[in-house]
Formats: sequence, structure tokens, C-alpha cells
Amino acid sequence: MILIGQYDSPFVRRTAIPLALYGLNYEHRPWSVFSDADKIRPLNPLTRVPVLVLDDGEALIESYAILDHIDQLVPPETALIARTGAARRACLRVMALATGISDKAVGLFYVRVMHDAPSAVLIDRGRAQIADTMAVLEAEAPESGFWFGARISHADIAVTASLTHAAAAHPDLVRLADHPRLAALHARCEALAVFIRHSQPFIPPA
Repeated sequence: MILIGQYDSPFVRRTAIPLALYGLNYEHRPWSVFSDADKIRPLNPLTRVPVLVLDDGEALIESYAILDHIDQLVPPETALIARTGAARRACLRVMALATGISDKAVGLFYVRVMHDAPSAVLIDRGRAQIADTMAVLEAEAPESGFWFGARISHADIAVTASLTHAAAAHPDLVRLADHPRLAALHARCEALAVFIRHSQPFIPPA
């Protein structure tokens, strides 16, 4: 398998870490959606990452689709999310909130940095959406351990990857010190060897 995308992307990172935890071998191609767009476009016409190219050449796009596939390659007791039921829905909800922060952080960065005349309405809306979602996650975050107990899940990975990216892209907005439970979870995860191996400093698009 080939994983395409850079590890400063929270979406790429949240697929790379489970691949490593599952012990699934892959080749990493750290292509940029800007400077390597011509390489990515034939695999994903949206020119977005991550893309996971399977051994038969099929290209999976979007992190949810990639995780859905690799979760099926391991036994249920090994998977980082329950196969069915309320436990699965609970994990998916946290994942959706976390990746929603990433979506808004990316969009807000483009509006603030890459536009000559940024829209104050869009900036205020994006800031509010990020702040409100972080407040909800802070209220629900565990005081110790991982989100759903002693074992790491996709929720922990998604939240950590999202917060690392958002704090780097918007240090004036995303201040982990204001969210002690999230900050503690983030610190626990980022200290793990698998998170350290699959990381890179935030590189602003150009």
C-alpha cells in the first residue's frame, strides 16, 4: 500500500497512525496538494489527501473511507473502533467533531492568510465553530487514560491530530492551556512513539 500526503495534515496523520498500530506495511509519499498536485490529481480529482493506494491499484480517498477499509483488515478485538452499536457511534461522534475542527482550521487559514481581503464574517464564524466544538470536547474529555478507557481509539488519534494542527495553524485561537482535559489527552498521545514517528512541523501552504 502507498499512503500519500504529508504528516502535518491531521487527516493524513490520523490514517498513518492506525496503519502503524495495526502493523500494516505501507510506503509513504509525502506529496503536497500544492507542489505535487499533478501527481495527486490522477488518484483523486479533488486533489486532496490522504490517498491510500491499495496493492491492486485501487485508490481510496478521504480518511473515513481509508480507516473503514483498514479496520476490516484486523480482528475486531484489535480494531480501534467497535464494529457496531452504541460504542461505534460514540467513537464516530468524537471523530466527527475532531475532524470538523480540522476542516474549519484549514478553511480559516485559507481565508485569513491566502486572501488579500479576508472576510470578517467567515473569520468570525470559523473561530466560533472551532471554539464551540473545543468547548464540547473539553467537557466530554476523560480526566485520565484515553477517551473510551485504557485503550487508545480512533477518537484519541483524531482529537490529537486535529489539536496539533489547529494549534500550529492558529496559535491565537487554539490555546490548549485553556482546555486542561484536552491538553492532558493531547500530551499523553503526542508522547507516544507512534505519534512522534508520524509527525512533522506545520508547513503553511504556498
